[in-house]
Amino acid sequence: MYQYDQYDQQMVDTRVEEFRDQVKRRLAGDLTEDQFKPLRLMNGLYLQLHAYMLRVAIPYGTLNSKQMRMLGHIARKYDRDYGHFTTRQNIQYNWIKLEEAPDLLADLASVEMHAIQTSGNCIRNISSDQYAGAARDEIADPRPWAEILRQWSSFHPEFSYLPRKFKIAVIASEEDRAAMRLHDIGIQLVRKDGELGAKFFVGGGMGRTPMIAPEIRDFVPADELISYAEACLRVYNRYGRRDNKYKARIKILVHELGAEEYTRQVEEEFAHMKTLGLNPPVEELARITEYFADPAFEGNAPDELDLSDPDFKLWVDQNVVAHKQPGYAIATISLKPKGGIPGDASSAQIDLMADLAEQYSFDELRVTHSQNIVLPHVRKSDLYAVWQKLDEAGLAPANLDLITDSIACPGLDYCSLANARSIPLAQKISERFADLGRQRELGELKLKISGCINACGHHHAGHIGILGVDRKGTENYQLLLGGSAAEDTSLAKITGPGFDEDGVIDAIETVTDVYLEEREGDERFIDTYRRVGMARFKEAIYG
Repeated sequence: MYQYDQYDQQMVDTRVEEFRDQVKRRLAGDLTEDQFKPLRLMNGLYLQLHAYMLRVAIPYGTLNSKQMRMLGHIARKYDRDYGHFTTRQNIQYNWIKLEEAPDLLADLASVEMHAIQTSGNCIRNISSDQYAGAARDEIADPRPWAEILRQWSSFHPEFSYLPRKFKIAVIASEEDRAAMRLHDIGIQLVRKDGELGAKFFVGGGMGRTPMIAPEIRDFVPADELISYAEACLRVYNRYGRRDNKYKARIKILVHELGAEEYTRQVEEEFAHMKTLGLNPPVEELARITEYFADPAFEGNAPDELDLSDPDFKLWVDQNVVAHKQPGYAIATISLKPKGGIPGDASSAQIDLMADLAEQYSFDELRVTHSQNIVLPHVRKSDLYAVWQKLDEAGLAPANLDLITDSIACPGLDYCSLANARSIPLAQKISERFADLGRQRELGELKLKISGCINACGHHHAGHIGILGVDRKGTENYQLLLGGSAAEDTSLAKITGPGFDEDGVIDAIETVTDVYLEEREGDERFIDTYRRVGMARFKEAIYG
């Protein structure tokens, strides 16, 4: 994984001391909240319902055991002994004291971490495939390119004050594990006539106006990727609606201009960009790529597994996927126990995951878009020991991609923007569908919950989505069906009138019953829904 050079470290250390002075002035009353707000947001600090919330950047979801232990330390010292892993491959802390925030950031800086550009109208944390560098189906490791984009975008003077926040994802396989087409810019590494390059998708996003990004170019040579990304952003920065935050996202610009006209202007800007020499030199690309070389895999590691323990077998079947290296596997640690809060982990659990990474996964972990943690490089012969330790710590639910592996935003329990609670609903759903046999019978079923229209829980992309709204002072939940964040990207549709908390859980039960009645063969829920259509489900829900 990438390691800071002297410039990275100096940049982060300088920002910490700058923010320390700003906090000091705020606490002394020399800065008003209106003056302080843009300064704290530049450092990932939000003011939520009950306390400050800090969002820590984890670029493309990759971190080592030392960094993971620091996250546990922060949970113990500065929060209430837990952290919340997010859908942007980051971590949030919900109970931060302002006077302690500079010390927290200094602790992060000591392990090459920060909270810069995790909020505000800038280019946010670059995300990627959580299986990058380990997956069998990728044509190249996308992380070097995500790192190059991170370095290019950090403190970029032209893009520090964009019309709105901006999100980029990079993948390198046909299977999309990063919701790439629901980003402002989605980049898919591809090969054309043997040459490495990228497809560009621009104008995706969720929120109050969800849109799927159209493909605007089928191939950009790899060494011109940065210039093309900059051209895309320059056109957006030129026309973005700073007068109306609801129309300020690039998806609105692409929609209103039309993909063809937007592409024409990007190509025009790209032709100019190529004359400026802004692409990183070949030597720099090579330097960064070296940081992502394969670990020292054991060439003759056993490729067989003893699956005589039935509980272990269930976990392997559900939470372990194939690795590109024989004798190794990719293991997902579920942060979705029965009755638990999706994405939450205690400091002790965080420490344990760090220990497992150091001992069994070449000192590497990944945060996933579905609020779980991945050990990307585990010898198959070590999987049983890993599972036993996870099981002892309550981290071994065998529910990856099942209905209880839900995504949920913090909702009205924490967020000042929310209209309804997401967390209690997710907990009740996990309890209603707790039986693992029932979950496995339902198969792959992505359930996603948002507490407001801003869609931090990605409800538009759920096979089953839930949107919490305020209905005359009462929490009301709209049920959506048919979304997907994968390569078969689609946006979910509202079934009809909303429900109270118990009512929407009953409606989900009805939906799953219809699916089992209508399923043909091994169809996934999303496939059955697309074949049968909304009407059949709607009739069962509303009579």
